[in-house]
Amino acid sequence: MKSRIAVTTAALLVPLVAGAAGKAPAKPAAAQKQPVETTYHGTTVADPYQWMESATDPKVQQWTDSQNAYTRAYLDKLPGREPLRQRISELLSWKSPSYGGLDERGGTLLGLKFQPPKQQPTLIVVGSLDDTSKERVLVDPTQVDTSGKTTIDWFQLSHDGKKVAVSMSKGGTESGDVSVWDVATAKAMPNELVPRVNGGTAGGSLAWNAKGTGFFYTRYPRGEERPPVDREVYQQVYFHALGTPTEKDTYALGKDFPRIAMTDLESSDDGQYTFARVANGDGGEFDLYLHGPKGTWTQVAKYADKVVAARFGSDGAAYLLSRKDAPKGKVLRLPLATPTLDKATVVVPEGEATVQAAVPTKSRLYLLEQLGGPSQLRMVDLTGKALGLVPTLPVSSVGGLVRQGADDLLFVNGSFTQPHSWFRFTAADGKVTKTALARTAPIDMSDVEVVRTEATSKDGTKVPLTILKKKGTKLNGNNPTWLTGYGGFNVSINPGYSALTGMWLEQGGVFAVANLRGGSEFGEEWHKGGSLTKKQNVFDDFYACAKLLTDQKYTQPKKLAIQGGSNGGLLMGAAVTQHPEQYGAVVARVGIYDMLRTELTPNGQFNVTEYGSVKDPEQFKALYAYSPVHQVKDGTKYPPVLFTSGANDPRVDPFHSRKMVARMQSATAAPKPILLRANAETGHGMGTPLSARIEEEVDVYSFVFNELGMTYKPNATKKVSAPAPK
Repeated sequence: MKSRIAVTTAALLVPLVAGAAGKAPAKPAAAQKQPVETTYHGTTVADPYQWMESATDPKVQQWTDSQNAYTRAYLDKLPGREPLRQRISELLSWKSPSYGGLDERGGTLLGLKFQPPKQQPTLIVVGSLDDTSKERVLVDPTQVDTSGKTTIDWFQLSHDGKKVAVSMSKGGTESGDVSVWDVATAKAMPNELVPRVNGGTAGGSLAWNAKGTGFFYTRYPRGEERPPVDREVYQQVYFHALGTPTEKDTYALGKDFPRIAMTDLESSDDGQYTFARVANGDGGEFDLYLHGPKGTWTQVAKYADKVVAARFGSDGAAYLLSRKDAPKGKVLRLPLATPTLDKATVVVPEGEATVQAAVPTKSRLYLLEQLGGPSQLRMVDLTGKALGLVPTLPVSSVGGLVRQGADDLLFVNGSFTQPHSWFRFTAADGKVTKTALARTAPIDMSDVEVVRTEATSKDGTKVPLTILKKKGTKLNGNNPTWLTGYGGFNVSINPGYSALTGMWLEQGGVFAVANLRGGSEFGEEWHKGGSLTKKQNVFDDFYACAKLLTDQKYTQPKKLAIQGGSNGGLLMGAAVTQHPEQYGAVVARVGIYDMLRTELTPNGQFNVTEYGSVKDPEQFKALYAYSPVHQVKDGTKYPPVLFTSGANDPRVDPFHSRKMVARMQSATAAPKPILLRANAETGHGMGTPLSARIEEEVDVYSFVFNELGMTYKPNATKKVSAPAPK
């Protein structure tokens, strides 16, 4: 799960499961129950569907194929499906490009560009921030793999801007190999392929040396170095010298790291120093190591120091973001000549906003701060003196900070009603200018009202809730409403434009986003309040938001749809089992539902520091109390639920969805469908081709429209043909 939320983009039409075609069954295939019991700390737990955890068992595949056939038969006949397909295809294939991941080194600015009908984003050289005609393609993954199933995970420029290392993976696996490309010729350098640098468990990273003759990189076990069960853990750091076989790469760091270590690498502008920030799984604990000109690694910070991020300045110092005695964050200045924390000084003390990043330039610090969902960009000088705010959109999110020259900055900014665009801030005059790297809106949302309110959770905690509705919407309890949330892994849900949300609103719907505990909206205490044994707070927060929407007459339970993915899929499982009467439809994407067995999977081991472990008595008690598959009750009238999974998912094993669907289908007393949409050729969401994403959204919206009693109205569509930015 890492700290990344799955973002699906682009691709070829992918069949759900090979062999799933044919005559559909009249009802879903009942899963066989095979008695298995496990005792945890004196509590015996039955697990009749444990056999479904094997993806290679022919019986599991047969059951999955039958479920997919039933799901297809149900969804394909829904009314309004074809007009919805046309509209969703139009919106997700909007020709105006989007840009992300900008990085500049040695005067070369690169970025990822996604422009339908391309199935995947391409890596481009940004020739000019004011003229997109000057850009050129550097790496096009659809040329590397014409199937459209290969994606760019990330890239890293050398310090002189002449070479770029690119991680690419296939089929949603996130298992990325790194190739090296010449920026001038846009050609891959021969015999430069480093395997298994990126993965869906511990991620991946890379940092070039000063001369661009090699790089440090994260390395997963190869070949028979570890048994199969250990090949997605034990990540270490190695060094690769260009022109040498990767088999001769040298060990650098990591033999003493935790089994579930996740390492991010970053080097200083001159390449003389490199940081390795090492996470202990997903729970937010970090060690920090520094490699200097002497060629050795030294440890700068341990878990107890609560240093969560580090950036190199241009003044011979590094700037560290610490949460020690400052849950909302403080910034320390650490001289690189004496890199021990006792020599660090506080530059920015803890304030009201939560500091999420600190980017040093020649004479100032740019502070990216979280405000309970929306964010802001604040400036101080290198002594901490306040310099004011960078102007941004109201109720918006800021990110992607890229230094330009001495003190200027590029950043991306967007809101619920305006697509994200790249802006340039000029320090000399304090002006913000919109660049040409801006996407136009396929739906005009200028008539949308953004309401910021708070729900009161079970324990009295105030939970931010953002509600989007067309101006003039009547609060009569009859509005179809869509509520989403996440609540975990120190991840906040930030304001962001969605064309599909715009479609929902133009059809008379209301859209709501809950900023739940477990995220980073209010600092580390907010995160801790929704993790480990306090995870139930997340579900209470979400229910409080759902109740507010019904109590204040935005909607009523039978017209309230909820959706979440990954950790948000777990949220959906808990919501539907704890309060089935509150919802009219549920969409649970790539979620975790068996909390007692998840740590047995590769990425589930990383999740232990966020969720807890069954090995700990108190954590087991908390996990069992909310584990969705164990909280399904026979004879309950459950609302309709659509579960999605991807066979190549490296973060959440698809067995979670299989077991949850089997259990709910056997238990529900309502004549409402419990559907499984299992995709054989995608993963957790990263790298999903455009056409595959379109197919999934058509299924999701057809399902929700039908279950809430909505009829798609083509005449509600307002087409916008805004000119491309100049």
